[in-house]
Amino acid sequence: MAEIKPNSAEQKFKGGITKEIDLVNRDPNRINEDVVKVDFEDVIAEPEGTYSLDGVWKTSVTVFTVAKYWCYRILSAIFGVPLSLIWGFYFACLSFCHIWAIMPCIKSYLIEIQCVNRIFSLCIHTFCDPFYEALGKVFSDIRINLHKEI
Repeated sequence: MAEIKPNSAEQKFKGGITKEIDLVNRDPNRINEDVVKVDFEDVIAEPEGTYSLDGVWKTSVTVFTVAKYWCYRILSAIFGVPLSLIWGFYFACLSFCHIWAIMPCIKSYLIEIQCVNRIFSLCIHTFCDPFYEALGKVFSDIRINLHKEI
């Protein structure tokens, strides 16, 4: 069993071995850093000279922030676990297909294509090599001299 680090009581199952869950940094590989990091200022901005009332602006910022926060929380509470199950199933099936179907097919193809490669190589060496060697010998004695007249 893996060692539990301080400040982390929750564990995640991974192939019979537990793994620490970081509840502070939930995107350690930064896969969603540029995509979903949206604040009010990124969406709505008033150019100089066309400002709304200060109270309306402050309320709008608060409403946007709270609505985004709670909407995400409610959607993740409703759909997070079912979608995790679906994505886990999908990636398990994808891994299964890759391991048990795709890689054996690719390996089989590579083994079969080696036979074709040997036959093709034999034909090239048998027919093309002598032809091009003969052409090389025919044209090897050609000399070109350029004279520039002024």
